[in-house]
Amino acid sequence: MTREAMIERLRETGLKITPQRLAIIDALVEQQPLHPSAMHVYREGRKRSKGLSLSTVYATLNDFSRHGLIKTLEFDQMENRYEVNMEEHVNLICSRCGKIVDYLSPVAVDQEIVAAKTGFRVLKTRMEYYGLCRDCLSAHPVPTTTNRKGGKNEKKIRNSQPEPAPPLLTTRTL
Repeated sequence: MTREAMIERLRETGLKITPQRLAIIDALVEQQPLHPSAMHVYREGRKRSKGLSLSTVYATLNDFSRHGLIKTLEFDQMENRYEVNMEEHVNLICSRCGKIVDYLSPVAVDQEIVAAKTGFRVLKTRMEYYGLCRDCLSAHPVPTTTNRKGGKNEKKIRNSQPEPAPPLLTTRTL
């Protein structure tokens, strides 16, 4: 989402356009397609608005999320992240380094079909795959178990050359 689109959505929701909110929007848009934490947004926002406080960042990110300007990605074992990509996609989350990469999935579940079949009205979606990113696989090979003839398991190190990457939106880290 562009800066202008976010400001327009801000107007549509009735939220005031303040220097602090503009600094946060700039930080989010410029960090796109990253999934920054509140602390990262705060550090970037302070470069534009010296009076920006961390509590203002948290409150503003919460307001933006409640009004559908951004998505909040909540996690159990790492800090929450925020994204401005509101399109249907899968978040590929590295369990080792925490990098999050957007993957445009060619198959999406039709929410109208879900509603027709189950009576369930989908309000929001979030798809995630957890695993290891290319950088972490290259740096630290992961043992995998393969089945040999005779049914015995053999540990093999899978690392040499990763398969070609699927179409990604980003491979940058925070």
